Amino acid sequence: MNTDRQAVTVLGLGSMGSALAAALLDRGHPTTVWNRSPHKAGPLVERGAHLAATPAEAIAASPLTIVCVLDHDALHTVLDPVADTLAGKALVNLTSSSPEQAHEAVSWAHSHGADYLDGAIMTTPPGVGNPEMMFLYSGSRAVLDAHRPTLAALGDPLYLGTDPGLASLYDAALLGLMWSTMTGWLHGTALVGAEKTPATAFTPVAIRWLTAVAGFLTTYAPQVDAGRYPGDDATVDVQIAAIEHLIHAAAARGIDNALPELLRTAMERAKAAGHGSDSYASVIEVLRNPADRA
Repeated sequence: MNTDRQAVTVLGLGSMGSALAAALLDRGHPTTVWNRSPHKAGPLVERGAHLAATPAEAIAASPLTIVCVLDHDALHTVLDPVADTLAGKALVNLTSSSPEQAHEAVSWAHSHGADYLDGAIMTTPPGVGNPEMMFLYSGSRAVLDAHRPTLAALGDPLYLGTDPGLASLYDAALLGLMWSTMTGWLHGTALVGAEKTPATAFTPVAIRWLTAVAGFLTTYAPQVDAGRYPGDDATVDVQIAAIEHLIHAAAARGIDNALPELLRTAMERAKAAGHGSDSYASVIEVLRNPADRA
């Protein structure tokens, strides 16, 4: 390990925590690790990591501690008994949590004299260390600026703002986008698969289509911010007519239609709320306004 690299501690060695520590070792950072089950540290120790016997020992070893444990309760289980060791340290929390839990965590950390930065990992463990993968951060900009070279070893650090809950909020929103997109792809794959089209043949066409869809998002974002939805491309009425073809084709081939039927319901609610001649972006009004969902 390079002596000019910052020392860093990683608490929690599940699949993700182990990947974080491995990426830091790959970049030459002196890395101290701790896990409730010490045997999980074996492969990292073989690569040069130092295994601490306790969380307190691990925190003391580095100016920066990265925590990645199961959940918010586990975070407190690990850190509450050693809270007095955090004074003057930087704490980066990459544990999955809610925005409300992030706000609680930053208050807790500050009450014990620690600088705190909340984060969200937008990749699976194999992607850790890839500079193309996003790591979202919110809260203390000073912590990010001071430790950016170390955090960049994990992936691309993207700062969202001073509100500590933003990283968790974006994480939830982006996961929702991922699940919706992947389920839409699976539904389409099942549909064309009913006619013996392999997923490997359909997917390149689907990916090309998603590139076009990204352009729609760029067009619709200013409409959403302005609350005005000029229907000069494809109106909600047109989309309702189009989705009927999808539902019919899927039903005829025995494909589950729960997803497109859900989407049609949202479109119909938008139409009922007066947005039939508006762009598809107007569907957001029934997603965020309870009166329009009635």
